[in-house]
Amino acid sequence: MEKILESYKTTAVEDVTVWYEAAKVSEFPKNGGACIKYKSKQIAIFNFERKNSWYACQNVCPHKMEMVLSRGMIGEQSGVPKVACPMHKKTFSLENGENLNGDLPAIATYPVKIENDTVYIGFSE
Repeated sequence: MEKILESYKTTAVEDVTVWYEAAKVSEFPKNGGACIKYKSKQIAIFNFERKNSWYACQNVCPHKMEMVLSRGMIGEQSGVPKVACPMHKKTFSLENGENLNGDLPAIATYPVKIENDTVYIGFSE
């Protein structure tokens, strides 16, 4: 199971070497998430319309190793955009992946850009 988590590494925008075309903006729910596959990874993408922001992170929750974060509820905690795992409500910052409950490792996050009504996710591989 650790091997799954090791395959996900946060990518900073300055380290992006590939902008992967995920889908059209219209294919994502407003104020919710959806999952795409990039190589062997599942990536959760969130259209946080209330904040006029987009976020991407690994889809696997490190708590029980389930691919469920894209179905989590998004919101804010002290001004930090977050996603709550739909299974056990563990919460993670959508900005930097930090576990806001403080009991799990951070999740990987990825930069998102929107061009011509298309969502792109940045990877360094």
